[in-house]
Amino acid sequence: MSEIPARAAGPRRTPDEIVWQSNPPGSIYDYIKVAAFSIGPDGTVDQWSERAERLFGIGAEDVVGRDPVEAFVPPRLRGQGHRKLAEVLDGREWTGIVPFRLPAGRAPAARGTTLGEGPDPVAAGPAAGGAGPGSGSPDSASGRLPAQEGIAEIYVMPTRTEHGDPAAVCIAVDVRTLRGIETDLAASQAIFGQSPFGFVLFGTDLRIRRVNERFASVFGRPAASHQGRGAGDYLVPAERDRLEAALRHVLEKGGALNDLSLTGTAPGETQPRHWSLDLYRVHSGTGRPLGVAALATDVTRRQAAAREAASARRNLALLNEAGSRIGNSLDLETTARELLDVAVPGFCDLASVDLYQALLIGDEQAPGMADGSAELRRVAFASAVADVLPFLRQRESGGAVPGTGTGGPTASTGGPSASTGGPTASTDGPARPVPPVSTPPPPRTGAPPGAPAVNPAPSPEAPAEASPEDRMREWSASPAGPFTVGRPSAPGEGRRERGRPWYGYGPGPEEARRHGAGAGSVDVGAVHRYPSDSPRARVLGTARPELLPGTDGDLVQSTLAVPMVAHDKVVGLAQFARTKGSEPFGERDRALAVELASRAAVFIDNARLYRREHERALLLQRSLLPPGEPEAAGLDIACRYLPGNEATEVGGDWFDVIELPGHRTALVVGDVMGRGLRAAAAMGELRTAVRTLALLDLEPAEVLSHLDEIAQGLGSPQQTTRPARQDQDTDLAEVYLATCVYAVYDSVTRRCTFANAGHLPPVLLEPSGAHRPALLLDVPPGMPLGVGGEPFEEVTVELPEGALLALYTDGLVESRHQPLDEGLLAFRNALTDPGRSLEDICDQVLRRLDTHHGEDDIALLMARVQGLPAENVGDWTLPRDPQSVGRAREYTRERLAGWGLEALADTTELLVSELVTNALRYGDGEIRLRLLLDRTLVCEVWDEGLVQPRRRRAKDTDEGGRGLQLVGLLAASWGSRRTPHGKTVWFELGLPDGESGGVDAAEALLSLF
Repeated sequence: MSEIPARAAGPRRTPDEIVWQSNPPGSIYDYIKVAAFSIGPDGTVDQWSERAERLFGIGAEDVVGRDPVEAFVPPRLRGQGHRKLAEVLDGREWTGIVPFRLPAGRAPAARGTTLGEGPDPVAAGPAAGGAGPGSGSPDSASGRLPAQEGIAEIYVMPTRTEHGDPAAVCIAVDVRTLRGIETDLAASQAIFGQSPFGFVLFGTDLRIRRVNERFASVFGRPAASHQGRGAGDYLVPAERDRLEAALRHVLEKGGALNDLSLTGTAPGETQPRHWSLDLYRVHSGTGRPLGVAALATDVTRRQAAAREAASARRNLALLNEAGSRIGNSLDLETTARELLDVAVPGFCDLASVDLYQALLIGDEQAPGMADGSAELRRVAFASAVADVLPFLRQRESGGAVPGTGTGGPTASTGGPSASTGGPTASTDGPARPVPPVSTPPPPRTGAPPGAPAVNPAPSPEAPAEASPEDRMREWSASPAGPFTVGRPSAPGEGRRERGRPWYGYGPGPEEARRHGAGAGSVDVGAVHRYPSDSPRARVLGTARPELLPGTDGDLVQSTLAVPMVAHDKVVGLAQFARTKGSEPFGERDRALAVELASRAAVFIDNARLYRREHERALLLQRSLLPPGEPEAAGLDIACRYLPGNEATEVGGDWFDVIELPGHRTALVVGDVMGRGLRAAAAMGELRTAVRTLALLDLEPAEVLSHLDEIAQGLGSPQQTTRPARQDQDTDLAEVYLATCVYAVYDSVTRRCTFANAGHLPPVLLEPSGAHRPALLLDVPPGMPLGVGGEPFEEVTVELPEGALLALYTDGLVESRHQPLDEGLLAFRNALTDPGRSLEDICDQVLRRLDTHHGEDDIALLMARVQGLPAENVGDWTLPRDPQSVGRAREYTRERLAGWGLEALADTTELLVSELVTNALRYGDGEIRLRLLLDRTLVCEVWDEGLVQPRRRRAKDTDEGGRGLQLVGLLAASWGSRRTPHGKTVWFELGLPDGESGGVDAAEALLSLF
């Protein structure tokens, strides 16, 4: 029979079934080792039980019929033993402690053995009569155990035989075994009553059998009142299922389970507690499972400390990531998106960046700290919530949100609620409950990516429902993962519409009701403003961050509004929001948000300053380039200029088309080494110098020589142009280098003279070169401008009629991904059809070459050769004879009549006679007269004299000296230039139907007197 259990498991049974049920070994008698034997009337043992055989280590055949005193009692105590035995046989009951002696070679049963089990002499201790020090070791000679002594508590009850003779029944208990049981009970009581850890004993029915005082004190009830309760009385369903699955696993498998993390709430407390449980199975002496013992340790403080440490590690990791990812671009919008890429989802679920509109458009008088209601532009927005847009559209329309039972968000019924907490994901922090949206955002545990989890692996009996951590990993790997919105997209682009309004973020419904509609919805790229009495305007005005709580029905739990301050100036507002169910923002989070916003603000302000300088440099550079489409005599001109992108500073590329006397044209392309405003300014100085030198009608090599000296003086503080006069301090001055190709084209002869200062060679496509690549003209490359010390060479090339000439900068043919040789070959191959219009050819070249790299400026100048027709040229040689003046007038009138320019005949004859007369009086050698008709009429008088004419003001009494004054009054322009064999004096007249108007010759003559 077994004891009646306090609470039987399974269906209710009748008393007879309970009392008379069979019970396997393992009762209390197995532990205390009770043995029974009887003594007959003659004082000898007449019955010997098997338990007695196990206790004393002697079989019945060796004991029955012998005197128990002589068999077991040591010799020194046998006299007292016989007296006690006689008293018992006289009919007296007796209870006492009796020493006994075992025969040599015998050993008592080991503690813990039962009937049917053999003795274990090695495991038997001295308390059970086993081998002990000095007496329990085997005899090395015989191999037999020596005699041993033990102590037994014997209860002797007098009886009568069937014949009425006195006898006795003896019940013996091993005293040392009882003492061991008492010690074990004391230790058990110490664990239950004095242990600082919670101890719970669960029965096989997973009900509590016993708890210690520590456990009872946490839950506020006496220890006895917890008996019979289950895990569901202390934990939420999700945690209860985890604990019961673990208990079943330990109860069935027998192995221990360590560090099982559970979360719950103690009575009278609102904050969840965290416990770590160690589970192991408890069984009887025979191995029968009795239940599962649980040792619980409160790790709430450890969890809090771990979360703090994890938060610090996370913050450090975010700051390191911010240092490497924010500020890699000099673009405002890109820098704002980089900030959100760092913050979402590692720091928050939703984020946006607003910048002052005045700063974005370049207004230096931006609103100060006191004006938080100025116009802002939303430049970036990011979200880690997959279903935020359907949720917000449903909430805006007042309908029910999918996955919820009402029009607003509710907690999911399948997971733990926010108030009760959820399972702990790791020691870095508790997992967040599932947010109230149909697709939950991932939990933020505070641990950096890749941190190991502390929870043990779930048992096979664990529920099949996915944990929040699994849902988070599945969600992160799905196409609905975090995304960043940088600019508005076309409607319907992709699976989700990016750049749409975010109604659950920004000013809430209450603020929208107070300050008008539209305060809560802002598109990316839209310009908006916050009312002056709104919290966000206060943040902008005071430059202090604020934590703004969410409202009922909103997706957002709270928002950190942080001003973006750079160089003591607020440039915008960064907002970081966490959805409901997320871990709330703390002081450490506030400090991290301020640091992230400050770093981004500095880079954004630097990008703003760079954009301002880039725009100014670009404006300066464009203002210095030729306006409109340049025109030239005998040339069809087309040009292109492409500045670098905003990520690269403006370079110093330029081109120019300069009209020279005699229907000649100077073509210039150059590149100042360096970038930024200084390079653009240096380019402007060199371009101005080139135009000035070109108007002096110098040879190309002379022009570059003068430019070289000017470039050497650009970086000097004294602006000296002579290297010999520079001080030693100018060695530290900034050096400006530039490359330049300068060409002078004569439309009459179709000859072009080139000079090169370290620039790329010109490209020529002949009229018959439709099936051949263009040619690189062999122009000796001199040293770049600014180096000094080397002369420049000239090369004269006669260009075919209809040929294409191309001058360009290195940005067209060279980039990081295209070597110079490959770029030159591609450029030559792109010039295939010289008969097409120049505009189409320029567009074709830019399309076929890699011109979108944005690494450098690109300048392209193309000209088609169209020489002056022979019928538009009049050329005569006159002898040094006074009669030549009259002949010059005749030639002039005849040619003008042939051109249909009789209206210019009088003025032209008068000016030609003045120039020929001066050549006769002040020049040398024969005289050459040339008339050129193109867009204007040009007259040139050549002689071999080297003295240049000088215009002076004649006195009223002077008879001469008024010839050049007359030329200056009647001609549109005039001048002189040196030639290899003398000089040329020229004047230019506008055609009657041209843009230049003529001057009345009579009025001009009268004005001289």
